Amino acid sequence: MSEWGRSSVVRVVAPASPRKLAKVPFVELADGRLQGVVSSGSDMARVYVSSIAAGSFAFTCSTNNNRPCGGARGTFCNHIRALVGEAVLQYGAQRVARYMRLDPVEAGADAATVLGPMVLARPQQGDSSSAASVFSRFLRQLGYLELAPTTAPLPEMQWFPPTRAVA
Repeated sequence: MSEWGRSSVVRVVAPASPRKLAKVPFVELADGRLQGVVSSGSDMARVYVSSIAAGSFAFTCSTNNNRPCGGARGTFCNHIRALVGEAVLQYGAQRVARYMRLDPVEAGADAATVLGPMVLARPQQGDSSSAASVFSRFLRQLGYLELAPTTAPLPEMQWFPPTRAVA
C-alpha cells in the first residue's frame, strides 16, 4: 500500500481491477445512480455525462454542455456501455449489481453479465438534470490531481473539527 494509503484516517478501498482512465475518467455509484464522465470517441474536447438509475435503469447521456447523445435513442449508447464496463472494473460486478438492484452475480463476472438484465428491461430515457452536478464533481476531482502529494489536511476537506480540540 502507498504512503498516503497507510497514513489516511479513512479506509482506502483498492479498485477491483486496474483500469485506464482515458475512456472513462470518472465513474461513481452515487445518488441512486451509476454515473460518470465518458470521453468522446471522435472529439478530444468533448465528454459525455452518462447515468443509469438503480432499479428502473432509466438512462441519460448528454455532452458536458447538455446536448443529447445521438446514440442514446431508445437503448443504451456506447458511452453508457463503457461506463458500466469501467464501473465493473472499479467496483467489481457484485457491488455494481447490488447497487443497481440486480439479481446477485458470481464473483468475477464481467460487464456483460451486469449489463444484460438492464438492457432486457428496456428502460426509458430519464431526466438529465443531474448531469451538471456529476460533471462538477468530475471537475473537482481533476483539481485534486493538480495538488502535490501530501499527508497534510486540505482545508476544504475539513468537515469535522479536530478530535484533539477542547471545547
